[in-house]
Amino acid sequence: MNQIPIPVPIHRFDRDTALTARPGASGLYDAELYDSWRIGQGVNGGFLLALAGRALAAELGGGEDGHGHTDPFSISAYYLSASRPGPATVRTETLRRGRTVSTGTASIAQNGEERLRAMATYGDLDGHAAGDVRTSAAPPDMPPPDKCVGTELAPPEFLKEAPLLDSIELRLDPSTVGWALGQPSGRGLIQGWLRLPDGREPDPLMLLLAVDSLPPVSFDLGLPGWAPTLELTAHIRAKPAPGWLRITHSTRNFADGYMEEDAEVWDSSGRLVAQSRQLARVRQPRP
Repeated sequence: MNQIPIPVPIHRFDRDTALTARPGASGLYDAELYDSWRIGQGVNGGFLLALAGRALAAELGGGEDGHGHTDPFSISAYYLSASRPGPATVRTETLRRGRTVSTGTASIAQNGEERLRAMATYGDLDGHAAGDVRTSAAPPDMPPPDKCVGTELAPPEFLKEAPLLDSIELRLDPSTVGWALGQPSGRGLIQGWLRLPDGREPDPLMLLLAVDSLPPVSFDLGLPGWAPTLELTAHIRAKPAPGWLRITHSTRNFADGYMEEDAEVWDSSGRLVAQSRQLARVRQPRP
């Protein structure tokens, strides 16, 4: 099976999602889950999705007929157990290889325990650059990044438990950070700007990280507990333009300790480039 070469790591995101193919083992890779992408006790779900996404690009990017597909169109992941910093293996399999799209699966495991299993459809987003776009959605209205709230202002004890915030540059809309001051709005909305601090420009793999990069929207409901993802489905709609990404996370229904969280990601040109929905379990404080 032909595989696309994995890019030489230059930026942190590329270095940390690099994969080493096992000799003689088709579709099996060694990887490292770095502490720099940890939030709380586990590795960020968006980073794990991007890692699986890179492996699937290698799996589905080659084809004897020349019709390789390297861009995620849709990917659904189930988070089966908490991922910890340390070695991991990624296993991929092609389910169908077509002329327009191909479908495959990816699994991330540590110490013999499966952490994530994903199924994805891949294609070629270059053909979408000048396509017919009709949308009633509009990018979120918020102040420019330099007028928003940087995560470096978070309490030191919180930053110590969230090294992820050193790996990304996140600036939150001031109107959606009341929860950080003990005044959640109850709207179930958090939005802000995202980029990588070392100058790496966004691409489809980074969009898989972006859809799970903001604080849990349950914070704005007055529920400050950890909110681990159970399932996340992301749709990548276009290759993003260089520059900041605008992201909005929202929920319309919290019930019995579970909530859906919807995300939209807009690029610097004002185009909607990614959408996602996840189901999360919200850990509520004991009475």
